[in-house]
Amino acid sequence: MNAQISEDRRIELKEKYAEVFHKTPLQRALPYVVSFSILTYMVFAFFFFNIAGVISGAKWDRAGLYMADWVSWQATPKFRFKDDAIQLQYPRFSPLGENPNPEWITQNGDVYRVTFGSEQNAIEVQQGLVTVFVDGAVHEVDITKDAALLPQGAHSSMSERNGRVRVFFGFEGNVEIRNTQVRVWRRFWGWENFFFDPASPYWGKSATEVVGLMFSGERLDPDQSNISLAFNNFLHNAEWQHLDVFVKLLQTIVMAFVGTLFAAVLAFPLAFIAARNITMSKTSNWMMKRFFDFLRSVDMLIWALFFTRSFGPGPLAGISAIFFTDTGTLGKLYSEALENVDDKQREGVKSVGASPAEVQRYGVVPQVLPLFASQALYFWESNTRSATIIGAVGAGGIGLKLLEAMRTGTDWENVGYMVILILLVVFVFDAISNNLRSRLIGNDGH
Repeated sequence: MNAQISEDRRIELKEKYAEVFHKTPLQRALPYVVSFSILTYMVFAFFFFNIAGVISGAKWDRAGLYMADWVSWQATPKFRFKDDAIQLQYPRFSPLGENPNPEWITQNGDVYRVTFGSEQNAIEVQQGLVTVFVDGAVHEVDITKDAALLPQGAHSSMSERNGRVRVFFGFEGNVEIRNTQVRVWRRFWGWENFFFDPASPYWGKSATEVVGLMFSGERLDPDQSNISLAFNNFLHNAEWQHLDVFVKLLQTIVMAFVGTLFAAVLAFPLAFIAARNITMSKTSNWMMKRFFDFLRSVDMLIWALFFTRSFGPGPLAGISAIFFTDTGTLGKLYSEALENVDDKQREGVKSVGASPAEVQRYGVVPQVLPLFASQALYFWESNTRSATIIGAVGAGGIGLKLLEAMRTGTDWENVGYMVILILLVVFVFDAISNNLRSRLIGNDGH
């Protein structure tokens, strides 16, 4: 439906809302000036931070490998050419156990065959020659005394550098052929040995076999039940260290809770000193607000470094860092809330002859307590994430465990495991915090 207004009505609206219809040239140009300024800044930042150089120089293939290691694992056997024989070797702490015999490696006489997902993608290793099968096509790599030779017409997945031939089989893995050995990286989906390590009697067994042993099988250890042995083996898994991870995660949770609790408890009375309408001393107001500024102006990470040097690595340093930072922030928020309370309630309590302390107790605290508790809960939930970061600098908790796994450069599946645990904890605490805050401020969430 087309709505028409009369000319008189249009004139009346223009006169009534002159600031809307009669903008100055500067007001009309302001949106264009702001847009141009933002665009100019973005162009400046692009060249100042050399974004193009960073993108072009980034090692995207390495990033892809890291991401792949989050959701998969590798077995890394190698074939060494020794005298007139080929020796198959595995790493000292192979995820395949002490006596590995994987089905994807077979031997026929003096020839070893390694398959990568299917028979069309494989290699056959023998003295002086490695036969490569890529999508069914056959390529022979000759091994000389000094180098491995890339065959003519080699597949695009094959390359040669410094006398070494590399073959890529996609996600399934890759191979490096040298004159002295053939190294294999064989990749599989999932996390290897997540429940039991090779030292466990449950290792290598299917889920059905494990459950059967736990509830109906003969005792594997005469000193404890099979169920107890299974949980013990799981928690003390040498490769995943579940118990240590859980303890460190609990430390992180305790750090966040205790640090926030202490900060909220201390900030509560100090906020009354900082509030101008509660404490009438300008000097006290000014000094307390500057104290809050000092505590919160130093980042939590810096406080964590300071307390790590003072107390040594551990949760105490993390608790202290959270306590100091949040005391300043909560104190500022609390004092500002106090300065905006309704004075009518205070006057009503004062009119019945209440003491100054009772005026604050019954005229002020009921107004601000739900808000104070809501803010403290939000900081508790936020500090659960922050405690992970400060833990990485030595303040204890799972952050330190996470950093240790990242430093090895090979335990990215462990990194993925801990990140998932942290996310789950944050999600749970976020839900709890939101629920409690909605109840405190009188909102049932509907």
